[in-house]
Amino acid sequence: MATAKVTANIDGTGIELSVAYEIFGKGRPWILTPGGGHFSRQYPGVRELAEALAGLGNQVIIWDKPNTGETGLCIAGSSVANVQADFCAGLLHTLGVAPAFVIGGSAGSRVSMLTAVRHREVVKGLGLWWLTGGTFGRIAIAWNQYGPAVEAAWNGGMEAVAKLPQWQEVLTSNPGNKERLLSQDPEHFIATLQSWMLTMCPSDNLVVGMSNDGVRKVVDCPALIFKSGLSDMFHPRSASDELADLLPKVTYRDPPWPDTEWIDGEPRTLFRSWHKLAPILHEWANGVES
Repeated sequence: MATAKVTANIDGTGIELSVAYEIFGKGRPWILTPGGGHFSRQYPGVRELAEALAGLGNQVIIWDKPNTGETGLCIAGSSVANVQADFCAGLLHTLGVAPAFVIGGSAGSRVSMLTAVRHREVVKGLGLWWLTGGTFGRIAIAWNQYGPAVEAAWNGGMEAVAKLPQWQEVLTSNPGNKERLLSQDPEHFIATLQSWMLTMCPSDNLVVGMSNDGVRKVVDCPALIFKSGLSDMFHPRSASDELADLLPKVTYRDPPWPDTEWIDGEPRTLFRSWHKLAPILHEWANGVES
């Protein structure tokens, strides 16, 4: 594991974080963002995809986005996905590997898309799967990721938040994070997380914080989108269909797993088949560069 000091401009304020990452292989650069609001690069399936891509002659970065794993906490900004996208771009600049292929699933697809929207210069191509969407999916994600922390802070202050299961990895993996969390003003913490939740609420916009017309105008990079499962309420097929229609340079195809891949997963096996994406992503990137 390595760390890099990365600075991002969050709603007009420069914020520096120590960002944890690992690099696999050599070749054209990729950055893979894990899914899940609290999942780190250690979640099973993330490293396996990176290793599979690296084995095909690529350089792959996996990282802990802010508020996950060994990276520092950043309780700031109107949208957590924007914050994470800004640090994704900042990490690529800091490591000197931009532009790169920017890929991810679920929350990772959201961060990857926003990296392209907000920092087009760092993105050579986008690889996306499991796009969150629909009324149920957006409300469920907003509550699951940040609702318990808002409720805990409201009723018990920051000590109560620090006891929540979903915050344990980021608090124990980076010794400074617990102090950062406990030093938060509860009212500021609640307001910030409620702002993050609001950006995830149902709307006609496919990308958090930006109109579909805006996305269409700025995201002109090649994109590979994998179809979501018809059985998946959190990442509905309509979301991947609509984004594929929105982007001008898109390859839209079936994923290398069954339709029920998401709903058949257990809490620590959701990304169990991500490694199967490697040859498809590799061949697509060959086409982009040809």
